[in-house]
Amino acid sequence: MVVLIVVLVLAFILAIILLANSIRVVKQYERGVVLRFGRLLGTKEPGLRFIIPAVDVLHRVSLRIVTLPIQSQGIITRDNVSVGVSAVAYFRVVDPVKSIIAIQNVYSAIDQIAQTTLRKVIGQHSLDETLADADTLNANIREILDVSTLDWGVEVTLVELKDIQLPETMKRAMAKQAEAEREKRAKIIAAEGESLAAAALGEASDTMMAHPLALQLRNLQTLVEIGVDKNTVVVFPAPLMSMIGELGSFLARETESSATHGNVGAGPVPKASASRTKSKKA
Repeated sequence: MVVLIVVLVLAFILAIILLANSIRVVKQYERGVVLRFGRLLGTKEPGLRFIIPAVDVLHRVSLRIVTLPIQSQGIITRDNVSVGVSAVAYFRVVDPVKSIIAIQNVYSAIDQIAQTTLRKVIGQHSLDETLADADTLNANIREILDVSTLDWGVEVTLVELKDIQLPETMKRAMAKQAEAEREKRAKIIAAEGESLAAAALGEASDTMMAHPLALQLRNLQTLVEIGVDKNTVVVFPAPLMSMIGELGSFLARETESSATHGNVGAGPVPKASASRTKSKKA
């Protein structure tokens, strides 16, 4: 009787152990790949699943997007410049069966192929292309990775260059180039401004040539602007001085003309007066 009880207890404990080993929980973002005696049996959907202990093996495969940082690589570009480039890749498993059967460790494999692909793509481009056209490089790296990883049941969703490290000598050279470029732009802008100013002054001079009084009005306006401060010493420009001289000559001529017209209107001088004048002269 005691032996029977012991056997029943042992059987009960063994059943509990087997039941515990046969229960598997597959999460919502996972899929279960079941192998029975090493042979593919199928996949398990999320939820509570049962397998045969010691017969079936269940591998859980996550379907979430995985972030894979690609370590900085010392790469020589097409124009023989040594740069350090690091990137980040995002991938996810689209076929759980292939990710288990086709390759041993999918994460390690993608890490290695991403590094070699990054080195290959950057080496085919010059430094300027690497710095200015990062989107094209990202697309090229992603396309090359997809060709290999799709056979492993993995899809690369995104690849981005994260950091590009340049030698100090190259940084100084690029700084000098940028400074020279800005100086060139500044000189071109200044020359264009001088050209526009010269054209505007030419039009203004043509207008003043057609209207001489415009120059005098401009001189008077300048004097008004200068004379705002009462302590200012005003220096008359040469055209204004010539105008004042011409005005003085005009007034002298007008005075002489008025005197001449006044003598003519007085009439002939009387004879007696004329004779007296002659006698005085004698």
